[in-house]
Amino acid sequence: MQSAQEPGPPPEHLGSPTADEIRIVGLVPLLEPYFRGAVVSELMPERLRTAMESQGLTPRHGAVLPQLLAADAPLTVGGIAARLQVSLPTASELVGGLARAGIVTRTPDETNRRRVLVSLVEEYRPLLESFVVRRGEPLLRALDGLPAEHREGFVAGLRAWVREVQG
Repeated sequence: MQSAQEPGPPPEHLGSPTADEIRIVGLVPLLEPYFRGAVVSELMPERLRTAMESQGLTPRHGAVLPQLLAADAPLTVGGIAARLQVSLPTASELVGGLARAGIVTRTPDETNRRRVLVSLVEEYRPLLESFVVRRGEPLLRALDGLPAEHREGFVAGLRAWVREVQG
């Protein structure tokens, strides 16, 4: 039986991965602890951490927050589900926990009452912005150490990766 950590064979339309593809994909598990580890809690502003801990919220709940911060407008629960690649019920549960903690608000969409719009509570915006900047410092330092042409390619690659992940 295959464990959750072991990927299955590539889809047939992709063929066998190249050595470069294997090396790149091999980096993903190395990055995961940085995004989900104790470092996240240590970098989080105290007020945000307290609000999350008071409701027993997990890093999965926290993954919603940068999506709301990066969005130009409130997101639907379905939009959050798509961005995080989780089911609609899971996204709804995550948003519900954040709403109970007072970090996000849920309002009916005026154009479609069946949809719920999710927004970051404004008092948490500067806390989340500072948290995102602190979380991004290692990446910014890495980029700063690259020549300009490599930096542009690296950033272009990251953008392409995000587009693929977000579907």
